[in-house]
Amino acid sequence: MRIMGLDYGDRKIGVAVSDLLGWTAQGLEVVERRRDGSELERIASLVRDYEVEEIVVGLPKNMNGSIGPRGEICIDFADKLKEMLKLPVHLWDERLTTVSAERTLIEADVSRKKRKQVVDKMAASLILQNYLDSKTKG
Repeated sequence: MRIMGLDYGDRKIGVAVSDLLGWTAQGLEVVERRRDGSELERIASLVRDYEVEEIVVGLPKNMNGSIGPRGEICIDFADKLKEMLKLPVHLWDERLTTVSAERTLIEADVSRKKRKQVVDKMAASLILQNYLDSKTKG
């Protein structure tokens, strides 16, 4: 059973998918957000291609655990996905995942230009991996 992880940003959506056993997350691609909402069709296409059965959307909480405007936007996005795809959609606390992804890429000496291209995909992988790890522990 494959699970998809999404890092929903202002301009881009990082996409990751699990292996068939649901143990590891791999970054897949970065989907550009569009005014016409066509990014939802691209995600639906990936869901079909990879036979995804669940989706995890990163929920950016404030450091005190509250949900701000950015979090509300992600909740709305998750609701749209749930309605459109008729699949379980989970929200997962993603505090500091993008920061962590950026730091990892800097430590790996990845150029700034390349970091911009992969940071969203890597953040999606971290969100999904954290979710997968929580399921195997419980």
